[in-house]
Amino acid sequence: MTLGVLAVLAMAFTMFAGFWTDWLWYRSVDYSSVFTTTLWTKIGLFFVFGLLMALAVGFNIWLAHRMRPPLSAMSMEQQNLDRYRMGIAPYKKWLLLGITALVGLIAGASASGQWRTWLMWVNGVSFGQKDPQFKLDVAFYAFDLPWYRFLLGFGFAAVILSVIAAALTHYLYGGLRVTSPGARATSAATGHLSVLIGVFVAFKAVAYWLDRYGLAVKSSDFKATDNWTGLRYVDANAYLPAKTILFCIAVICALLFFATIWRRTWQLPLIGFGLMVLSAILIGGLYPAIVQKFQVQPNEQAKEAPYVEKNLAATRDAYGIDGTQVTDYDGKSDTKDLTKLRDDVGDAASVRIMDPNIVSPTFQQLQQMRKYYAFPNNLDVDRYTAEDGADQDTVIGLRELNLAGVDKQNWINNHFRYTHGYGVVAAKGTEVDAEGRPVFTESNLPSEGDLPRYEQRIYYGEKTGTYSIVGGPQKEIDYSDDSGEKTTSYKGDSGVNLSNPVNRAAYAVAFNEPQILYSGAIGEGSRILYNRTPKDRVEAVAPWLTIDGDAYPAVVDGQIQWIVDAYTTTNGYPYASRTTLGDTTADSLTAVNDNRAVVAQQNQVNYIRNSVKATVDAYTGDVKLYQWDTKDPVLKTWMKAFPGTVESKSKISGDLMAHLRYPQDLFKVQRELLTRYHVKDAETFLSGSEVWQVPDDPTNKSGDAVPPYYLSMKMPDQQQQAFSLTTTLTPNGRDNLSAFMAVDAEAGTDGYGKIRILKLPTSTTVDGPKQVQSQFNSEQDIAESIRLLRGGDSEVEYGNLLTVPLDGGLLYVEPVYVRGGGLKYPLLRKVLVTYGGQTAFEDTLDEALNKVFGDEGATTPEPPDEGDDTGDPPPTSSDPTVQEALDDAQEAFDAGQKALKENDWTAYGEAQKDLEDALSRAEDAQAEAASGDDKNGGGKSDPSPAPSGSPGSGGSDSG
Repeated sequence: MTLGVLAVLAMAFTMFAGFWTDWLWYRSVDYSSVFTTTLWTKIGLFFVFGLLMALAVGFNIWLAHRMRPPLSAMSMEQQNLDRYRMGIAPYKKWLLLGITALVGLIAGASASGQWRTWLMWVNGVSFGQKDPQFKLDVAFYAFDLPWYRFLLGFGFAAVILSVIAAALTHYLYGGLRVTSPGARATSAATGHLSVLIGVFVAFKAVAYWLDRYGLAVKSSDFKATDNWTGLRYVDANAYLPAKTILFCIAVICALLFFATIWRRTWQLPLIGFGLMVLSAILIGGLYPAIVQKFQVQPNEQAKEAPYVEKNLAATRDAYGIDGTQVTDYDGKSDTKDLTKLRDDVGDAASVRIMDPNIVSPTFQQLQQMRKYYAFPNNLDVDRYTAEDGADQDTVIGLRELNLAGVDKQNWINNHFRYTHGYGVVAAKGTEVDAEGRPVFTESNLPSEGDLPRYEQRIYYGEKTGTYSIVGGPQKEIDYSDDSGEKTTSYKGDSGVNLSNPVNRAAYAVAFNEPQILYSGAIGEGSRILYNRTPKDRVEAVAPWLTIDGDAYPAVVDGQIQWIVDAYTTTNGYPYASRTTLGDTTADSLTAVNDNRAVVAQQNQVNYIRNSVKATVDAYTGDVKLYQWDTKDPVLKTWMKAFPGTVESKSKISGDLMAHLRYPQDLFKVQRELLTRYHVKDAETFLSGSEVWQVPDDPTNKSGDAVPPYYLSMKMPDQQQQAFSLTTTLTPNGRDNLSAFMAVDAEAGTDGYGKIRILKLPTSTTVDGPKQVQSQFNSEQDIAESIRLLRGGDSEVEYGNLLTVPLDGGLLYVEPVYVRGGGLKYPLLRKVLVTYGGQTAFEDTLDEALNKVFGDEGATTPEPPDEGDDTGDPPPTSSDPTVQEALDDAQEAFDAGQKALKENDWTAYGEAQKDLEDALSRAEDAQAEAASGDDKNGGGKSDPSPAPSGSPGSGGSDSG
C-alpha cells in the first residue's frame, strides 16, 4: 500500500512538474496569456465533449437496461446468460460509470486537440471575398467548415458507440436474440435501436449537405496540375446535384427509422436504407463517371476552362502571386559597345563573390578563437552601411557556444561555466583579400569593426540546444584575451528563478536532473535558461504560426536580434491548389546544413502569408511578434484569440526595418507555384506548354533544387539596385533557361514583395544554370586550371552561381574556392564569368569581366601612356629605388605563381605579402620622386604598372 501511494504521488508530481515548469517559462517571457488561453481552451473542450460522449453512451446503456423484458419472457438463450447478469449485478453502477468515464476520457482527449479549430471558428474574421460557386465568404471554408466537420465526426462517433453499447445491453438483458426462435428483438429494443440508426442517417444527411461545400476545397488528381483544388465540370454538374439528391434521400430514410417508434417494424427503414446505399453508388459514383467519360473527355478544354480560370485566380491570390509582373526578355544583348557593357556591370548588380554557404569553415578557422565557439554551417546575407554611406551586402555569422569543444565535459562546465557565445563576425560580400580570404568588417574577440557598439554575449542562438543555469554563485566564462580568461555573471532577467525549492524540484523532475535539486552551484539569483533557439521560442509563444526554416541575426539598436519570419496558413481557401510546405521548401542547402531546416509542417496548405516578423534578443531572450501583413484575416483571427501577443507594425524601429527581408521559404513556395501559375489563360494552362520547373543545383551532385540567392541587383524596369531574392527557372524536363525570377526583398520600400519574372523566348535557346556549369567544366583551359587547383590533397568547391540580367542578356558569375594544401578551410581562388557565349576563369572578378568583355571599362584604372599595343613592356622608371622595388615585386610575383602551381599555399601567402610590400615601396619612392620634380619645376610622371596578375592589377576584388 505504501509503495502504491508513493507511486501515485510520484506520477502526480511528475505531471505537476511538467505543468508548473511550462507555466513558469511562459510567465518568464511575458506570454502567460498564450499558456492560459490554450490551457483553458483544451480543458473546456475536454470536459464539454468528454461529458457529452459519456452522457450519450451512458444514457443509452441505462435506457437499454430500463427497457429490458421481464425475466419470465426470456428465452432459453437469454436464460443461459443469467450467470453473466448475476455476475455484474453487484457492480452495475460502477461498471456503467467506468464505461462512460473511459469513453468520455478518450473523447475529451481527442476534442482537446481541436483547440485551434475551435479558436478559429469562434474568432473567425471575414476575408471579404466570396467563392465563385456558392457565393460564401472564404472565412466559411477556412474557419467554419472545419469546426462543423469536427462536430459531425464527433456525432458519428457518439452514435456508433451508443448503438454498440445499447445493442450489447439489449442482448445481455434479453431485448435481442440471436439463436432463439421467434422475434429477434423486442419492440422496445427495435424502437431504441431504430432511433439511434435514424440519428446516424440524419448525420449522414448533414454530411451530404456539407460535402456540397466541401467540393470547393476538395483536392483531386487533374492532369493540369498536382493537388488540384476546387470544382471541375464533373463536380459542378454531377457531384453537386448528386449530393443534393442524396441529402434528400438520407432525410427521408432517417424519418423512416424514426417512424419505427410507432410501427415497430424494420421493413420500411431497411428499404429506405437500401435505397440510400444504392443511390450513393449510382448517383454518387456511376453518374459522375458517365459525365466525365462522355461529356468532359471528348471536349475537355472547353468544359474545364471556366473552372480552370477560377482555380488560376484563387491560387494566385491565396499565395500572394497575383501581382507578379511577367516581362518578355530576349536573353541576348544587341549592344556592340563592350566598353558600355563592362561599365554597366557595376550598375546592374553588386556581385557577391563571398558565398555564405561555403565560407563558414573560413570564418571558423580565422575567427573561432576558442574551441568552444562555432559558426553555423551556412552564414547569412544582410545589408549594412559601408564607409561611403551606401548599403553593402554583408556575410554575417555569430560566434556561438559549442559545448562539443569544451575540453573537460562535466555537469558544471556544460551548464554553469560555458553558457554563451560572444560577438558578431561580418565580412564584405563583394570583396576578398589578396589571399582569397574574407575582408572582415567586424572581427576579433571581443568583436570590433564597423558596427556600432552592441551587447556581444549570445545566450540564445541556433546552437544553444541545452539549458544553462546562470546568475548564481558560479561564475561563467566570458571570453579569453591576451591577459587571460575573463568571467562574468548574467545580468539579464531572462529565464526562471531557481531560488524557490519547489521550482528546483520541478525542474529536477522535468529535466530528469537530480543535481538541480541539491547542487551547491545553485543559489540566490540563479536562473535557468532553456528553449533557447530562436525557432523554439517563437513556436512556443505563437503555436499557431508556421516558422521559416532560417532565422538570421542582425545588430539592431545596440543588441543582437534574431529575426524570424513566421507564416499564417490554412488549407481551406476555395479553388486554390494545395502544396506541402515541407517538400516545397526543401533544396540543396536544407539537405546538408543543420541550421537551415525545412519548414516542419508536412500537411498541405493552400493559403500562406508572411504575416508576422518576430525577433528574439540574443542576450535577454525577449520575444517580440510584429504584425507585418495588416490585411491578413487569418492573423486577425489569431490576434482576437490571443489579444496582446502581436504588436502593431508601427512598433518596428527604423533600425530593425533596415534588416528585415523577404523570407526564403515563402519565395520557394511562390516560385514552385509560379512554374504553372505564371500563365493567366485556361487554354495555355491546360495545354501544359508553358510549364516550368525549379532546376537542380548545378554546383553540387545532390540532385536537390537550387536555393534562391540574396543579391543587390537591378531588374530592367528598376532605376537602381535593390536588395533582392533571385532564382532561375527552366522548362519542364529541359535544361535551357525559361525565366529569371526576382522579388524585391528590401523591407520598408515601396517595391517590397513585388515579384518580377523575365520570360525568355521559346523560339531561341538560352543556357540555363546546368548548361552554364557544364560549359565551365568543358572548356579545355578552365578544365586544366581546375585540375591544377585540385592537385595534391586540394578540393575545389563551387560557390553560388549568380545570375544577373544585363542589357538584354544574362551574366553568370560563380566564385570557385580551393580547400587544401595544409589549409582546412576554403579560400577564393578563381571567379568564373560567362556572358553572351564568352567565358572567363580568372583570379578576380574584375579580371574575369575584363576578359569576357574585352575591355577594362570605367571601373578599372586606365593603363599608363608608356608602351604600345605590340606587347612590348613599358619603360621603367630611371629612379634606382623604384627600379629595385619593382624588381623585388616581379620576383615575389614569380614566386607566388610557382607556389600556386605547386599548391603550396603557405609559400603563396608569403609571396603575396612580399609582393604587396614591394609595390608599396615602389609607390612611395615614385611619390617622393614626383614631389621632388614638382619642387624643381619638373612634370609629374605616371606610376609604374604592377606586374601582370598581381593584386594591384586585379581591381577592387583583389583587395
